[in-house]
Amino acid sequence: MTSMPPHPEATPAAAPGTTPTLVLIGHGMVGQRFLEELADRGVTERTRVVVLCEEPRPAYDRVQLTSYFAGRSPDDLSLVDPDFMARHGIELHLGDPATAVDRTTRTVTARSGLTVRYDALVLATGSYPFVPPVPGKDSAGCFVYRTIEDLLAIEEYAKNARTGVVVGGGLLGLEAAGALKGLGLRTHIVEFAPRLMALQVDEGGGRALRRTVEEMGLEVHTGVGGKEIVADGAGAVTAMGLSDDSRIETDLVVFSAGVRPRDQLARDCGLPVGERGGIVVDERCRTADPAVYAIGECALAADGRVYGLVAPGYDMARTAAGTLADALGAGTGAADGFTGADLSTKLKLLGVDVASFGDAHGATDGCLDVVYSDARSGVYKKLVIGAEGELLGGVLVGDAEAYGMLRPLTGSVPPVSPEQLVLPAGAAGGGAAALGPSALPDSAVLCNCHNVTKGTVRAAVTEHSCGTLPEVKKCTKAGTGCGSCVKSLTAVMNDELAANGATIDTGLCGCFPHTRAELYEIVRTLRLTTFAELLDSHGRPEARNGDGCEICKPTVGSIIASLAPSVGADGYVLDGEQAALQDTNDHFLANLQRNGSYSIVPRIPGGEITPDKLIVIGEVARDFGLYTKITGGQRIDLFGARVDQLPQVWARLVDAGFESGHAYGKALRTVKSCVGQTWCRYGVQDSVRMAIELELRYRGLRSPHKLKSAVSGCARECAEARGKDFGVIATSNGWNLYVGGNGGADPRHADLLAQDLSDAELIRLIDRFLMFYIRTADRLERTSAWLERIEGGLDHVRDVVVHDSLGLCDELEALMAAHVTHYRDEWAETLADPERLARFVSFVNAPDAPDPSVRFVPERDQVKPDLTLLAGPTLPIRTLEGTSV
Repeated sequence: MTSMPPHPEATPAAAPGTTPTLVLIGHGMVGQRFLEELADRGVTERTRVVVLCEEPRPAYDRVQLTSYFAGRSPDDLSLVDPDFMARHGIELHLGDPATAVDRTTRTVTARSGLTVRYDALVLATGSYPFVPPVPGKDSAGCFVYRTIEDLLAIEEYAKNARTGVVVGGGLLGLEAAGALKGLGLRTHIVEFAPRLMALQVDEGGGRALRRTVEEMGLEVHTGVGGKEIVADGAGAVTAMGLSDDSRIETDLVVFSAGVRPRDQLARDCGLPVGERGGIVVDERCRTADPAVYAIGECALAADGRVYGLVAPGYDMARTAAGTLADALGAGTGAADGFTGADLSTKLKLLGVDVASFGDAHGATDGCLDVVYSDARSGVYKKLVIGAEGELLGGVLVGDAEAYGMLRPLTGSVPPVSPEQLVLPAGAAGGGAAALGPSALPDSAVLCNCHNVTKGTVRAAVTEHSCGTLPEVKKCTKAGTGCGSCVKSLTAVMNDELAANGATIDTGLCGCFPHTRAELYEIVRTLRLTTFAELLDSHGRPEARNGDGCEICKPTVGSIIASLAPSVGADGYVLDGEQAALQDTNDHFLANLQRNGSYSIVPRIPGGEITPDKLIVIGEVARDFGLYTKITGGQRIDLFGARVDQLPQVWARLVDAGFESGHAYGKALRTVKSCVGQTWCRYGVQDSVRMAIELELRYRGLRSPHKLKSAVSGCARECAEARGKDFGVIATSNGWNLYVGGNGGADPRHADLLAQDLSDAELIRLIDRFLMFYIRTADRLERTSAWLERIEGGLDHVRDVVVHDSLGLCDELEALMAAHVTHYRDEWAETLADPERLARFVSFVNAPDAPDPSVRFVPERDQVKPDLTLLAGPTLPIRTLEGTSV
């Protein structure tokens, strides 16, 4: 490490009678946090603060960068309140990076020619992506993954691509791979190390992570590097050659192979930097020049490390702001020095929870590993235990629920055995999370991003009267970084409120003081059939005689629909008051798309369809000009129908024997199946027959959230039943029933509820399970989250639905029998009633006029929405070296 000569303890102040000027170069997450720390200390009230920012937008959340592809806009990612700069008198110059620093005259020059004299200068220039020096790296179709502008460029180029390669299997590399997969590209990950996320997880964790990633359809290449990028005559990527002489045909390459400190400004002005980069600073984040500071990824900290995580950057921002507050005369006292940071991290990569903390790789002498591994479920947990029984660190892959409890216990002897800490929550005596926040001392750090302890959170409740999570977040900043601590934060807050005699409001919304489960019981017991009755009799006093809100209306509408046969309500969701309770999709019995058109999904039970019915779907799609797509649930989705066309499409489908697939509702979607023993040489049961029987039994069943199911004809699991809310896998002796599975953004493997069941036993248990879930789940709570939340978890659910511990099973079965008996197809019901048909118009005052804004353009022999893009300024395109063209 490059040494730094001693310097005065304080930054020289401005001349008497003048306002000192502080210049911040860089406005990323750490830069914004530094400004907030200055404001909290009152520095901005007596100091001119100038910020030079390279990007065209203020600071945004890079940790959540990939969420852009999940629908979050750049504005949603912003970390800056709209009035923050004006409120604190901060001068922010966007798209105008610093190009030179003159330490002799204490001036900074920006690209625009702006020159600012400083009394104190803070470098927060961050890092730049490392691009391996492979031939062809500058070809068209090569990108880095660092900024919103990078994502916009990737998104645009991917429109004409089919395959993508991500170079790098670390944190950001897996994020980039998830983005490419989400854009519809066949995606490869190339990682030079022998495993994914080599810095964070050990060999066992790497195996579990790789298995899960590959199950998602991504192709992983470890232990190899890129040798060359092959381009066509126009200079566009066509392939990537690897170091093992293999070749990947690809249209797009994303480099995410690590970052390097952006320290060129410091080098140019003569400040010391480390041998491998990074501006040398002391424990107060001061450089060799007493007027210049460096924080975040551009700084080489006093312990000789460059920190690439946001939490250490925030600590450095706090330290530098505290030091400058004294140096610039704010008189608020410096924060503690920065001599190193905890590198613990918890992330969700490609939907997989991955966490590591403390001595994750077991480097401490005499330590022992306690390991739990379930390769089939993709779960791997390892705790590193010291010679005296103290917890030194750990790795969690696939199930990081216990991270919030385990990390604060690092360095201490846990209150239970290590074996109990790694066992799943449903196992006997297992589950670290079951310890609860009471097991943590007040000194335990709950929020690593902002270094907030349990004691600080408790004080926010008791001393600052915070009674809600948003209030605690605002008071302490806990939970406003990566968000991994929110669950522990909520638990501590609720425990403290309860200890102080406060009543915790668990009401559904501002209209009802009851939970969804309580409202279900009220409707069922009192046989209420309308929302108005329920609101006026059991709503909060101030909400009675009102209209309800967007939370309670669809929730109560779903409850009444699921109980309709038992309480005497009309089960048709668009009759009378029920129509006003529905969400947009239910309101027109179809899925609203981004251009105002709707998609239609007819039910195809078990994925089985005759050629004649298949031809009807094709003819309907052709005649109405609909975009056609095979869904993941073995159905066919027809996109692009105007609202006035919906009944016409339904009529054609209903006449051919189809009915609503309820893709628009919180109800059963599909029951997938493999071909089973009828065709497959491995099959041991008729999975198609069972899937059809289940789908026809539970069709139209309204529930707190959508329901998905699958039936596999053997243990090879081709129907992916363990990723469903209820899944069935054939055995030589019958059927195994799994519950609580989930794919999508938060994957969870289903748990075995019962095994070797006969057909009748299987259906009876599913009846009970579904009705118990509908009875007790929260609003918009999938079975996976419900199973983890409900007290007692899987064991309790098994006791109730298998062993009838609460004596509810007869009632649950009766409720399901009533649903099956009274089922009616909503499309056919609508077509049979002219009054119901009258709602399906684009304009009430011109019912025969189609919506002119719903337009389409051709693409790949079909159509796609013709969307009018918002006009905006032309943004500079960044090259791999970080310059602009």
